[in-house]
Amino acid sequence: MRTEIKYLELKSGFSGNGPAWIGLVSFSKSGKTIYFNGKAFQRIGSARIQGNFRDIESKDEYWISGVKKDLSDRHKFGGGKILVERRILNEYLEIIDKKELPKNDFELTEVAVEIPIERINQIENEKYNTSHFSNNLHFKEPNELSNSEIEFTILELLEEEKNAKFNKARRSVKRKRLEFETELDNRKI
Repeated sequence: MRTEIKYLELKSGFSGNGPAWIGLVSFSKSGKTIYFNGKAFQRIGSARIQGNFRDIESKDEYWISGVKKDLSDRHKFGGGKILVERRILNEYLEIIDKKELPKNDFELTEVAVEIPIERINQIENEKYNTSHFSNNLHFKEPNELSNSEIEFTILELLEEEKNAKFNKARRSVKRKRLEFETELDNRKI
């Protein structure tokens, strides 16, 4: 498993002063998932708010990037100590070309070294196995579906709309979602 020293900062619920770490991350075989401190992160598409990765379990957004030699990892308007994983201290000091960590800005810490591959695989598989509905319901006409199938399809289309990378695709998905919502509203009348 490929590893690399990275900067990680929790963005959800914080502006530029969330908890931050410099630590050794591991990459999945595909390179699409990053593991650190017992958590797994996947890159966020164009729908990102503040971060570029999302914790698969908690859905919190994180900023994950390479470490900067000039110690400017934090956003210029952010603040707070950066926790440096103790086991990579020597390698990190080499990267930043220092003999020791600046005490005001950094603190040594221990992190969980567990790589939760099995747990994350179960979570990922549950996404695809939890529904007894077909994944292609949105290709049917709204009047062909039951109320619960329409509700399921609306949720599926909302997620698709949120993750669409291009405005044209987002508008197309939204148009389809609105058709299903209209059908559901008409049934309630």
